[in-house]
Amino acid sequence: MKKSSLTLFAIQFEILFGFFTLLFFLLFSSSATGQGYPIWYSRGTTILELFAFFLAMILCLRNAFSSMIVSSRKVWLGIGLGMLCYFVGNIFFAYWELGLKREPDVSPGDLFYILSYLFLMVSMGLAVFERRLNLEGWQYGVIGAVGAMGVVVAIVLSAGDQPAAPAAQLNPFHTPKAIAAPVPVKTPLLPVQVAPSFAPLVAQAAAPVTTGVPGWVVAIEGFLDPFKGLLGFLYLIADTVLLIIATTLFLAFWGGRFAQSWRMIAAATFCLYIADAWFKFATTRLPNYQSGGLLEVGWVLSAILFGLGAALEYRASHQRRASSRRRA
Repeated sequence: MKKSSLTLFAIQFEILFGFFTLLFFLLFSSSATGQGYPIWYSRGTTILELFAFFLAMILCLRNAFSSMIVSSRKVWLGIGLGMLCYFVGNIFFAYWELGLKREPDVSPGDLFYILSYLFLMVSMGLAVFERRLNLEGWQYGVIGAVGAMGVVVAIVLSAGDQPAAPAAQLNPFHTPKAIAAPVPVKTPLLPVQVAPSFAPLVAQAAAPVTTGVPGWVVAIEGFLDPFKGLLGFLYLIADTVLLIIATTLFLAFWGGRFAQSWRMIAAATFCLYIADAWFKFATTRLPNYQSGGLLEVGWVLSAILFGLGAALEYRASHQRRASSRRRA
């Protein structure tokens, strides 16, 4: 298959993949029973997200190592590495939540998420600075307004941080009733020896539940738990910076042959911001929230749009070189 045909197939596949993903979330993301999502749905969303970021990584790195790409190859290398780090972070996130049945609010995947944000900020910042911006006054006003909105949203979301629930309450098999509701003891008419038997039960209820969890998992969670607040703050800052850069990209590449690809990159960043903001809101404001909500489709759509932008850039670059050779 020729490269042009393969790229056209990649573009069409990304579009169909996006429609299928959106349909999957719309149909199955509502939990009618209130008992959480079935395991097949959680695995389905995980597979969609992993595949989307893996495909985006391949398409972006193809641009980075192609000598025919018109835009900076360093930019695509940074975006491709960002997709790779997000893909690895998602593997850890899924293993923590689906494999170990733990609360994935902090896991080794956060290290790769932070790296992903750094790669995206640097590469998209390079894309903006390498282009000589000639924005009008109203465009600077739009960027300022979007930045101010991002700061306000970050302040509101950070104000909703709640202290982490005790480990015993995170165990679905350990109900609060079993912990807090003492059994009333009547004064016995006869000397019945019942009081000493409650002590080990209460101690067992209050102790952290780690049954079946490897010791190294508990050790990692204990090490990362003090950084939970810092990680949440870094995510809010990174999302706000990316939102400003994406708005600038959207306005800077308004028109032109290669505008479509960078509009896709800007739209991908908006989807990433919406999904991150929703996840932050849901995990801090909604009790017993389980990942898989409708707005989390933004993560999958973000990866699809990054891949679509890379494919459009590759196709436009090759068409430009082909037309140049014909004129020569």
